[in-house]
Amino acid sequence: MALSVHTGSSRQISSYSTGGGVGGGSIRLSSGGFSGGSKFVGGYAGGSYGGGSLGGGFGSAWGGGLGGGFSGASFGGGLGGGLGGGFAGGDGGVLTSDEKQTMQNLNDRLANYLGKVHALEEANAELERKIKEWYAKFGAPDMDRDYSKYFRIIEDLRNQIIKYTIENAGVVLQVDNARLATDDFKLKYENELFLRQNVEGDINGLRRVLDDLTMTKSDLESQIESLKEELVYLKKNHEEELKSFRGVASGDVSVEMDAAPGIDLTKLLNEMRAQYEQLADKNRREAEDQFNKQATLRQEISANVDQLTSSKSEITDLRRTLQGLELELQAQLAMKQSLEGSLAETEQNYCNQLSRIQGQISSLEEQLLQIRSEMENQNAEYQLLLGIKTRLEQEIETYRLLLDGESSGFGSYGFTTYSSGSSIKGKYLYIPSQKHKKGTIKDLIVEF
Repeated sequence: MALSVHTGSSRQISSYSTGGGVGGGSIRLSSGGFSGGSKFVGGYAGGSYGGGSLGGGFGSAWGGGLGGGFSGASFGGGLGGGLGGGFAGGDGGVLTSDEKQTMQNLNDRLANYLGKVHALEEANAELERKIKEWYAKFGAPDMDRDYSKYFRIIEDLRNQIIKYTIENAGVVLQVDNARLATDDFKLKYENELFLRQNVEGDINGLRRVLDDLTMTKSDLESQIESLKEELVYLKKNHEEELKSFRGVASGDVSVEMDAAPGIDLTKLLNEMRAQYEQLADKNRREAEDQFNKQATLRQEISANVDQLTSSKSEITDLRRTLQGLELELQAQLAMKQSLEGSLAETEQNYCNQLSRIQGQISSLEEQLLQIRSEMENQNAEYQLLLGIKTRLEQEIETYRLLLDGESSGFGSYGFTTYSSGSSIKGKYLYIPSQKHKKGTIKDLIVEF
């Protein structure tokens, strides 16, 4: 609020304004002055005023608080019981219609301003209530919010992530070990397969040898049969020759004939016997050699058959081992895929949980920043309203001084406005020095 006062035969209220936007208008008063009045008690409240003139004086007392305003032709009525006297002037004391309209506008603006102040106070109280409810719902009104419970949750999640990371590393290690074991088994399988192929090649070679030996055996058996038949035939012939020789030796036959010298049959028989014995020994030795060879071949065949049986059993065992390893490999691969899927799902779940927690933390931080901003705005509004209240109290005190000065009888005063070209700019209330019952009051210039 700004109000200018200056003494003189003509008083002018150039402007009456408040911090809430109440301003404008001008009032000219005649050369009269404020007179009468007793004392000032109470506060300040808006009101309205009607038409009429500022007549009379400040009568009665300031009892309540500026509640009535300017009504009728007197400055009074509702001022808690006061302002009932006169606002009489020396040069007539009557306001024109423009001046009354200006006072009407000023009073309306003051009432609107006080209504806005009251509404802002109610809004401030409502915001304070909401802040208290929010703090009662979400925590104590501490600017440094306690995030310790979130820290514990985050620490637990980190521990779980580390745990599952270690488990994942163990699973990866197991998978690597299984892969290495699989490679070793593959190498062993390839070696065993190579050995099997070699053994099968040897078996096939031995089979061919066995076939050759079987054919040789058949040939030898046929030769043995033929030799046996020949031996039987030779024995039969030998016996027949012996019988014939014996019959000739036992009979008495005298034959005289002229012939060549006789052949020594005994010698011839001995030679034949020796030849046949040599041939029989030779055939016997050959038969024994063939028999020994056949026995050796039988032993070799038996040994090869045993080796073939053992090789077949080894091949069967290797096939079983290979099948078991293939099944174990499939199981390990399935377990690996399952563990990888579980790990990916777990990582996704914890990433989603961390994202939700981070979103909640961000939301809470935004709410906290918003609340701080609202509190700062409310504090600024409160400081503004406090400044306005202080200025209003200063104005009320100025009015009280004016009224006390009038009741004490010090002289008339006036309102003035310093133009922009003057050395003193703005709107001031000037009260000249007067004698008061309590002492001397110096010149007073109050800026609003």
